[in-house]
Amino acid sequence: MRKAELYDFVIQYFQRAMPIAETELEYKNPFELIVAVILSAQCTDKRVNQITPELIKRFPNPEKMAVADPAEVLDYIKSCSYPNNKAKHLVGMAQKL
Repeated sequence: MRKAELYDFVIQYFQRAMPIAETELEYKNPFELIVAVILSAQCTDKRVNQITPELIKRFPNPEKMAVADPAEVLDYIKSCSYPNNKAKHLVGMAQKL
């Protein structure tokens, strides 16, 4: 089986087996989803769902997060793994948006 055929086979399998992809991350819009996904690396969805409400209350959109000091973002995500890096990445992501 060639690589392209194998790729097609795997894609078709997952489309049949899991037609609707779901996540346990809680979000209301694409911005909240990308924030939750960034926080989810090496962190449980349960912990991310505990962290995001207060973080989103303080930084409800990319514009507010883009001008934030990563140290302030850090205050909201300390209980997540690798909070220093994630704070920088969240601010950087918001600036790019």
